[in-house]
Amino acid sequence: MAITLSKVASERISEYMVSRGHGYGVRVGVRTTGCSGLAYIVEFVDDIEEHDTVFVSNDISIVVDAKGLTYLDGTELDYGRDGLNEGFKFNNPNAKDECGCGESFSV
Repeated sequence: MAITLSKVASERISEYMVSRGHGYGVRVGVRTTGCSGLAYIVEFVDDIEEHDTVFVSNDISIVVDAKGLTYLDGTELDYGRDGLNEGFKFNNPNAKDECGCGESFSV
């Protein structure tokens, strides 16, 4: 079981954390929403909760709750630009389908 970060994603998160000035790492997870059923969540985390699992990739702590781990095991979080758009991209081997806008997925 693991969740990893690409080198580019790690560098971007490091930049965000330095400008933020504090934090433990990033929390990745899922929530029920969107046209395909589940949407990804990426946010800073300051505290670890009892049922969290922590992975370290490229010196960045990645925190995932039990629900998220079920859907995200084996995922690599990447970061990129496409034209004027930039952001994180989940390379999730568990996703069977994504909606047309790329904001949600199903397993």
